[in-house]
Amino acid sequence: MEVSYSANENAPEIVFFDLETTVPNKSGQRFWVLEFGAIVVSPQKLVELESYTTLIRPKDLSVVSVKPRRCDGITRAAVKNAPYFEEVAEKIFSILNGRVWAGHNIRRFDCVRIKEAFEDIGRPAPVPVGIIDSLGILTEKFGRRAGNMKMATLASYFGLGEQKHRSLDDVRMNLEVLKHCATVLFLESSLPSTSQSRWYGTSHIMTRSRTNGKSTCKEETSRKSPPTSLGYQRAVPYARGSLEKMTERVKGLLCKAQGNQPLNHILKHSHSLLR
Repeated sequence: MEVSYSANENAPEIVFFDLETTVPNKSGQRFWVLEFGAIVVSPQKLVELESYTTLIRPKDLSVVSVKPRRCDGITRAAVKNAPYFEEVAEKIFSILNGRVWAGHNIRRFDCVRIKEAFEDIGRPAPVPVGIIDSLGILTEKFGRRAGNMKMATLASYFGLGEQKHRSLDDVRMNLEVLKHCATVLFLESSLPSTSQSRWYGTSHIMTRSRTNGKSTCKEETSRKSPPTSLGYQRAVPYARGSLEKMTERVKGLLCKAQGNQPLNHILKHSHSLLR
């Protein structure tokens, strides 16, 4: 039974978000949010509908380093005149609440920090209708072929540039990494299995010849032509276009994926792209 996605027109929007925080240097110290960035994405077309980013000043400025500890450039001077969290809490709540949350390692980090920040000001925290953690999904589905599962490593693997460690830039990079990983997995799922691809090394084609007036069959070996039997399947879908074009085509699958394992839906319905 084929799954129809027409019913998903009212699917909740996806919000990719990221936090930049202080880095505790002593036991017992907590993380303080220094920057929030998010993009709201249409689940049907992965079109960016809205974006928002803001620096955030912690009440105790001394927790922020005078010099940046990472390449994010967020210093004490940078957040000195930024709004306090309670001043932007309403906007952040409206962006996050009732949407699918997406991000890299958000289950263990960003979700926890958001809850802490709202608890600090005595307000209820926003609630997601689902969570897509790309760290868990890609660890399971894509593996460590890039070296490790850090966003910077995955982005470098696909030639997407260096991670800037700024919230808005990072969430946009996160979305692009997901698209590229999904494309690779889709293409791999389109290749025949080992049992179907034995002709890669040597192809055997039956041809006819005549001996003493009788038609006989013999095997010829060809490394150019695939077998012509009914069991032959096209083995290399790349010929239809470049990886970039295939990425665009796979967007339609990625945006339809819902739930905790969206890539399962992509792979399940991937062959429809090649029809």
